[in-house]
Amino acid sequence: MPAYWVARAKVNDPVEYKRYADRVPAILAKYGGRVLARGGRFQIMEGPEKFRRFALIEFPSFEQGVACFTSDEYDEAAAFRRRGAGEVETVIVEGI
Repeated sequence: MPAYWVARAKVNDPVEYKRYADRVPAILAKYGGRVLARGGRFQIMEGPEKFRRFALIEFPSFEQGVACFTSDEYDEAAAFRRRGAGEVETVIVEGI
């Protein structure tokens, strides 16, 4: 059963955030992740307008999504944004 990362982001430092974003596609691919939506046009329908960037990433299973997020490779890439380049909320949800 597929699972999805749903992420909301606010970019504070575009240069440092790009160092994170440039590394992520290869990491996602390693765990079977497929980007369904990232950036692009959006409209906030309800809730705070703090976040201005959104992503939806599909994984073959919940376990692979969790393994990707908790991997050393992802942790190393995320360190660029976690030092203040961006604020992100990510959830993993199992599909039906």
